[in-house]
Amino acid sequence: MNSTNAHAYAKVVENGVQAVETVKELRNTGYRYEDVFVLAHSQDRTDRIAGTADAKEIGMEEEGMFDSLANLFRSRGDELRAKIVSMGFTEAEAAFYEKELDLGKVLVIAKKS
Repeated sequence: MNSTNAHAYAKVVENGVQAVETVKELRNTGYRYEDVFVLAHSQDRTDRIAGTADAKEIGMEEEGMFDSLANLFRSRGDELRAKIVSMGFTEAEAAFYEKELDLGKVLVIAKKS
């Protein structure tokens, strides 16, 4: 599923290989390093894919200090939804994407800075 809102574009892909391809496609259309993010259910997998794809992870800069600190006390599902909402998506969209991540998929987000 692809989604575009006023703030960001998102695409759910099946695996890390497709995430890397999607990041390359976004770069070819003019998105810069600081505009492209990847998110997987596990933090370790997110780290690996972001490093391979040369994409960013959603962090304090995008979430804000309060949400970033709150994530230390949230379940992984709550943390993922909070990260997705911080990128400009609705709670309903975040819930949908988090369920896709539960299934082992990867979320690629592009957001013009």
